[in-house]
Amino acid sequence: MFDSLENRKVYEDILLQIHEIVKRNNLRVGDKLPSERELSDQLGVGRSSVREALRALELLGLIETRRGEGTFLKHYRHNRLIDVLGFFILRDYKTKKDLVEMRKLLELDAVRLACRRATEKHFEEMERILAAAWERVERGEIPTEEDYLFHRVICRSSRNSILHRIWAPLVEYSDTVRSTSLAREGRAKAALIEHEQIMLAIRSGDEQTAARRMQEHLENSKL
Repeated sequence: MFDSLENRKVYEDILLQIHEIVKRNNLRVGDKLPSERELSDQLGVGRSSVREALRALELLGLIETRRGEGTFLKHYRHNRLIDVLGFFILRDYKTKKDLVEMRKLLELDAVRLACRRATEKHFEEMERILAAAWERVERGEIPTEEDYLFHRVICRSSRNSILHRIWAPLVEYSDTVRSTSLAREGRAKAALIEHEQIMLAIRSGDEQTAARRMQEHLENSKL
């Protein structure tokens, strides 16, 4: 696609400038991007180069093109990066192991930060998620989505946006692992009890206990 270092640099510059346009115009998920011609004019590059950059973003699922309407932003959580990683990289056992290890490190740091930064709003969200999870368990269902949401609240309550954005695709990768773990006999209920213990430790601001509870939870979840 890009047969020279110069072409690759142009391509990378276009991606960075598109990001700046999104940031400068405060565009959100669902908002429309400028057209190819508008981007070409704004960036001072050829339309073919803009088209290639947009194609790359679309392949990753970061934008979507609607015929007759234009190009729109999608949520980064729904990007295809994890699919690309899964196909090209994650067949290697060592890489899989490293990613799981990285998720553990991020979650332990997140729970420590949450002890200092979580607000009542975060705790209310945790409690709602736990209540919904218990309802699903009582119906004989596996609360996979609630499990994800609980851990996401902890990452969000760390109030470190970079940590959260790195964490999200790692959890997407481990979705199958989480589902398999929760499906084990009695594991769903045990995981919810562990979640409650983690929440209580965060609420009390006890970093040592919160980190220990999270470590035990991740080990019990076989992550």
